[in-house]
Amino acid sequence: MLFTMFLLAAVYLFFLAFLSYYGTSQIFMILFIGLFMGIQYFYSDKMVLWTTGAHIVSENEEPKLHDMVTRLCAIADIPKPQVAIVQTRVPNAFATGRSPSKAVVAVTTGIMDKLSPAELEAVLAHELSHVKNRDMAVLTIASFISTVAFYIVRYSLYFGNMGGDRRREGGGIILVWLVSIAVWVVSFLLIRALSRYREFSADRGSAIITGQPANLASALMKISGLMERVPSEDLRKVEGMNAFFIIPAISGSSFMDIFSTHPSVEKRLAQLEKMQKEMS
Repeated sequence: MLFTMFLLAAVYLFFLAFLSYYGTSQIFMILFIGLFMGIQYFYSDKMVLWTTGAHIVSENEEPKLHDMVTRLCAIADIPKPQVAIVQTRVPNAFATGRSPSKAVVAVTTGIMDKLSPAELEAVLAHELSHVKNRDMAVLTIASFISTVAFYIVRYSLYFGNMGGDRRREGGGIILVWLVSIAVWVVSFLLIRALSRYREFSADRGSAIITGQPANLASALMKISGLMERVPSEDLRKVEGMNAFFIIPAISGSSFMDIFSTHPSVEKRLAQLEKMQKEMS
């Protein structure tokens, strides 16, 4: 994870230095990046809940779910997050929020119907591990410049080179676009790799919190198997949130690992099996 983050930082620094060299206003870049990073950081949880259609539930509405989260938070030594439910047949769960004190853990009605209490507890422990590790904030920050790189380049064409060397403009514009495309591709792959490493870490956290890696392994097998039977219309409705889910809402396994936000289920099961043997 550290090496991937180092490479990502190097790519971003190169990109910003390149834009600066070709005349993009530094003040403009700072204001632009600061504004959107602030919006992303402080309102990401609300945007995720709105996008998924999740609604916060009280202890009176879901006492068993709240009791489970409360107990796991006590073991993990983190503040209890808000609890939300998504009305969909897709069996999944996710966590969002910029910090442990501002987090939300959500589960779908599909996963609550399909998993046993022990398996659901293991899934919740996985999501709470994301909260404890501040994975949402890390991935938000890591993906920010990649997400807005296009806009930085676009507006630099209008505001850059003002008062600068006009002799660079013709070829410079083409070069900026080529470099921005290369930066986006490289950062895309690095962010995917970082996401996969943090999923492994959250699996490990779940195993430590519950003391039963086999429960999470069983839950992953059930969820991944059920994905094949979920109507494609339901999958399409939530596929934009795959990076947040415990297992991507994708029917089939045609995606190459290098492009995935999550490790393959087989690799995750192998890690959990190894942990189960060590703990036994």
